[in-house]
Amino acid sequence: MTTQAPPTPVAVSARSVTKTYGSGNGRVVALNGVNLDIHAGQFTAIMGASGSGKSTLLHSLAGLDSIDSGTITVEGTEITALSDSQLTKLRRDRIGFVFQSFNLLPMLTAQENILLPLELAGRKADQQWFGMLAQRFGLAERLSHRPSELSGGQIQRVALMRALITRPAVIFADEPTGNLDSASTEAVLSFLRESVDVLGHTVVMVTHEDDAAQRADRILRMSDGRIIADDYIGQKAVQAR
Repeated sequence: MTTQAPPTPVAVSARSVTKTYGSGNGRVVALNGVNLDIHAGQFTAIMGASGSGKSTLLHSLAGLDSIDSGTITVEGTEITALSDSQLTKLRRDRIGFVFQSFNLLPMLTAQENILLPLELAGRKADQQWFGMLAQRFGLAERLSHRPSELSGGQIQRVALMRALITRPAVIFADEPTGNLDSASTEAVLSFLRESVDVLGHTVVMVTHEDDAAQRADRILRMSDGRIIADDYIGQKAVQAR
């Protein structure tokens, strides 16, 4: 008799989430009563055509966009009930972000860019964690260099390390491979996959690329502000159901 592994905890949840833009004839329903659980230690991809609501969902789950109604919870905290200052603190301490543009500050070194979230929070870096990430991402010899002195691949790794430095509950990645060549795309996806498999993080990624989505444990497909398909892949998905 086979014993199934116990379910993993829920890292992010959404209940009856709605979001609209505009009014009257120009009103657009971006999210239409979305219900969703994202399990801890999983890599989830969100796909859909332009205007399907995928980026709005990601930004709402991450607390970057407000919603009209419903509730969103991150690691047990209902973020839709937080004040602006409380939400800013939660995003800074418990959420990591990877954007298409990477958003490194050109006047700062790689190390300074990586540690910026901790500096803004008034926290000291865990040197053991920092050193382990720098070695794993191959950046130990490049930390004193500014972005203009780094290769494209190194810039990507700096952005990923910055997202991981606070040990976030969940990492949100918005089209992180959108403007990259095939080699750079593979590097970003490998690092995201490794952050789940080796470092134990939870990753939620918006992408329009099928090949990128196939690296995930779960693929959500959206249309007209709703989740229309929810496909699980592999043992991690089985444990989470």
